[in-house]
Amino acid sequence: MLKEQARALFWGVLLLDLALVAVAFVLAWWARAYVLPALMPELLAAPFYPLRLYLPLLLPAVGVWALLLLGSGRYRSHRTVPLVEEAREISRVCLLGMALLALVVYAFRLDQHLLAGDEMSRLWVLLFGLFATVLLLGEKLTLRMLSRYARAKGYNYRTMIIVGTNRGAIDFAESVRDHRYWGYRILGFVAHPNGARPRVPKPYPLLGTLDELTEIVENNVVDDVVFCVGRRDLDALEDLFLALQEQGIRTRFALNLFPHTKARARLEELDGVPLLTFSTAPEQLVPLTLKRAIDVGLSVLLLVIGTPIIVVIALIIKLSSGGGRILYRQVRCGLNGRRFVLYKFRTMVENAEQQLAELLPLNEMNGPAFKLKRDPRVTTFGRFLRRFSLDELPQLWNVLRGDMSLVGPRPPIPEEVAQYQRWQRRRLSMKPGLTCLWQVNGRNQLDFDRWMELDLQYIDTWSPWLDCKILLRTVPAVLTGRGAS
Repeated sequence: MLKEQARALFWGVLLLDLALVAVAFVLAWWARAYVLPALMPELLAAPFYPLRLYLPLLLPAVGVWALLLLGSGRYRSHRTVPLVEEAREISRVCLLGMALLALVVYAFRLDQHLLAGDEMSRLWVLLFGLFATVLLLGEKLTLRMLSRYARAKGYNYRTMIIVGTNRGAIDFAESVRDHRYWGYRILGFVAHPNGARPRVPKPYPLLGTLDELTEIVENNVVDDVVFCVGRRDLDALEDLFLALQEQGIRTRFALNLFPHTKARARLEELDGVPLLTFSTAPEQLVPLTLKRAIDVGLSVLLLVIGTPIIVVIALIIKLSSGGGRILYRQVRCGLNGRRFVLYKFRTMVENAEQQLAELLPLNEMNGPAFKLKRDPRVTTFGRFLRRFSLDELPQLWNVLRGDMSLVGPRPPIPEEVAQYQRWQRRRLSMKPGLTCLWQVNGRNQLDFDRWMELDLQYIDTWSPWLDCKILLRTVPAVLTGRGAS
């Protein structure tokens, strides 16, 4: 019953969201066609296209918003989601929705087919995103106010019993008490019969011990039982769990099994077997799919635009090195240590690797990486390529193949990885990239430890927006050659 109610609520809120997006679509047209021309007749004097010509764009627009809203994770219970977090995510969805809608329209030339060869109004797209943001935020705020009002009046709340009297159980109770808008009422605590003398925070009563739990549940109105116990106590709770299951009471376990871990936990199911998964790397399907789509799209675009530059660079390398190799191939470590061949324009003399041993004492980078600002093996033209990162253009092929991404930690060589400390290996948990935080924060001017910290910071805070910021910051860093060796 609870799952059916949650599913109905999910679809109800999603359909309401999409209806508001459709309303924003029409409001944007109305504002562009009538309101703004009346306010600024000298700027928007030309008549705007009728609504019937724009209506065929409504379905792609709603489809784009539906995908983004479903991928945002906004349709779980509002009891535990801060309003600021939800407002931030709604704003991101609408901003990205505007960009994707414009991309779809221009990629498939929909505006040319619908508007008699004319382009879609950019002002209308902006108004559409603005109205969608305002309406969706207003809806979320209204739903929260109605929900909290109902709970204040004694409706829409759930009663809870906490099993355990340890520090974790008390902290959990205090968290529930500090967030009354979650809509939970704690009836009291149930103690372990073999534990130390229980001490529970006021004003909650001690209802009894584990041996009395089934009787306590029968004599009280209980919606949820939350077990806040240690790992060693889990095996002894199976009978109690089955007894609560027979009575239809929702049972929860506070899975703070490893209190010092920084990994994000989620519960999965594999062929009926529940799996508690801990992960420190991003695993959201929709954002990562979007990241891959951007990788492919931008790589193809850059390769097409950069073909003349690539041809010229290849000719210069070939002619200046007396027929030597154009591309430099090197085995690198990718996602979780997968080996792949990385491609670069050759910037060093032919026997550069044989000379490395002689230069190791001059290494200017701490840690296993090797960096030498005035590396004598680098050719004159190679130094120019490195300064403006033009030697990395062939790595767009690695991005297309899926070995790399446009943004991510730089791929190390296996010899470096073999010398990593344990905490440094976590940078391999995300696909390597052409550019990263290290690239836009000083490049070769940073030491190895700071380089590693920036890579882990990128993994811990990753989002499509962070990738966009890094890509935008990479352009001036590359054009100016800032921090290059």
